[in-house]
Amino acid sequence: MITGQAVHADHMDRMYRYTRHVYDASRRYYLLGRDRLLRTMVVGPNDRVLEMGCGTARNLIKLQRLHPQARLFGLDASQSMLATAAKSLKLHDPSGTVELRHCLAEQLDHQKTFDSSEPFDMIFFSYSLSMMPTWPQAIDAALANLHPKGRIYIIDFWDQAGLPRLFAAALKRWLAAFHVHHRPELLEHLSHMEQEGRCQMTLESVGGRYAYLATLTMPAAAPK
Repeated sequence: MITGQAVHADHMDRMYRYTRHVYDASRRYYLLGRDRLLRTMVVGPNDRVLEMGCGTARNLIKLQRLHPQARLFGLDASQSMLATAAKSLKLHDPSGTVELRHCLAEQLDHQKTFDSSEPFDMIFFSYSLSMMPTWPQAIDAALANLHPKGRIYIIDFWDQAGLPRLFAAALKRWLAAFHVHHRPELLEHLSHMEQEGRCQMTLESVGGRYAYLATLTMPAAAPK
């Protein structure tokens, strides 16, 4: 029986089979704020940091340069993307300190996926939740595999409310062609989580609400 998860993983492989080779060169023009996200992350020595939907490992390579003593991990639904990521890491991380796994975000289990008894200190999503049809389950999986004092960082498309209307409409149509969608219900979900006491959230605008940068701090880590 073919599951919805298997269909999604196969779709990701077909979509990125060829575009993965030009992904980083093309996405730099509209995946805005990724480096700002990496600079925002408070990473300590030996912290375990996971990227959900790591793609070509572009973010992990940059994060390693910023925090060489951190322990970095990445997972992705696309085998094609992971092949490119492994090739890039071989050039930039010859010691092999960054661990990659083929896994759907909602199926993350730190013990089974990475053969580790330790949860993650930080988990981040960089323009990946807007491509996940099962984004609520992906967030739940992140919470379930996070250290009680950990943080979750999210950067993704917002509503472009601060941009010219025609530009915003054209952008949304163009992104939809690549199965990327602004999900207003995602921010509502995060707000409900905060109201329920599951986290504390800070929200920053990137480029006139082109995108948002959310930081979720777990209650156990909140200052008293």
